[in-house]
Amino acid sequence: MTQEDKKINENKINEYRQHLFHITNQRQQLQIQQNILETTIKELEECKEKKVYKGIGNIFILSDKDEVLKNTKEMIETTTLKLKTLEKQESEIIKKLNELGRKTEETKEKTSTKKNDDEIDAAIA
Repeated sequence: MTQEDKKINENKINEYRQHLFHITNQRQQLQIQQNILETTIKELEECKEKKVYKGIGNIFILSDKDEVLKNTKEMIETTTLKLKTLEKQESEIIKKLNELGRKTEETKEKTSTKKNDDEIDAAIA
């Protein structure tokens, strides 16, 4: 592997790491959002009122509880799908990073072995 190939390999590894970092952050944020939505559903199901206040931006609007519950369940479904997608992307990036890491290690071992062989040959001669 040439010096240029090593540089390209290092750049790919750095790109994958950055991408993995961003995906992991997104996944964590979605998991937090999903937990909040699940708590909201529990509270709404326990609520005896027919009307509840729904937060929209900086204001609260009095809304039908069943409608808010339905919308919240739909948001959970969407969040779950996004989480699955991010988990797949995360898994693929980890596989690619492992492959690149393995290739880098193999190259280092070959280079090290060749260097040792050259040193032995030089010592014998």
